Amino acid sequence: MNENLFASFVTPTMLGLPIVVAIIMFPTLLFPIPKRLIDNRIITMQQWLIKLILKQMMLIHSNKGRTWSLMLITLILFIGTTNLLGLLPYSFTPTTQLSMNLAMAIPLWAGAVFLGFRYKTKMSLAHFLPQGTPIPLIPMLVIIETISLFIQPMALAVRLTANITAGHLLMHLIGGATSVLIFISPPAALTTFIILLLLTMLEFAVALIQAYVFTLLVSLYLHDNT
Repeated sequence: MNENLFASFVTPTMLGLPIVVAIIMFPTLLFPIPKRLIDNRIITMQQWLIKLILKQMMLIHSNKGRTWSLMLITLILFIGTTNLLGLLPYSFTPTTQLSMNLAMAIPLWAGAVFLGFRYKTKMSLAHFLPQGTPIPLIPMLVIIETISLFIQPMALAVRLTANITAGHLLMHLIGGATSVLIFISPPAALTTFIILLLLTMLEFAVALIQAYVFTLLVSLYLHDNT
């Protein structure tokens, strides 16, 4: 219990050098490139799942939006596998870092908005001023809509960071309480251990749901601008 509560969120280093790049690249090893005529069951299941997710995500998009299909499927696979690997003991979860989530959210959001201003200039500018707005409210509404537009990538990053960080903190606190109560009150320790197991199952679901929500919101921003 003397361990720092936020120690698991510190960027890991080796010989004084940060190894976060190696950790970020590790999930790519879980999706090998098929090299055989007949794939094994794991690769077949992965390809089926990728095609299913991609099909559901691309239903609402036009031809311009579908050019982002590789980017979106890579994004959801990266976030999902990173979140799941972060649930392993003594592992580091890059998606708990707001800086990394902003580095993913801002370029994707900016790319979608740029496409909107390039191909749908009038419609993109019309979002800043709803039809039928009274003249005295025009300056205020333009400012509000501009702020809401620029806050979208921040909301994406903060949502992912907060959900993943909160789950890890809860698991850390309940796990520490279980290790202390096991010598004081075994029945109470058993109760907290059951709660920890249930919370771990919930965190597996949250890890996948947050990857889906992040990618879905990026997809919706793209849909609104293409």
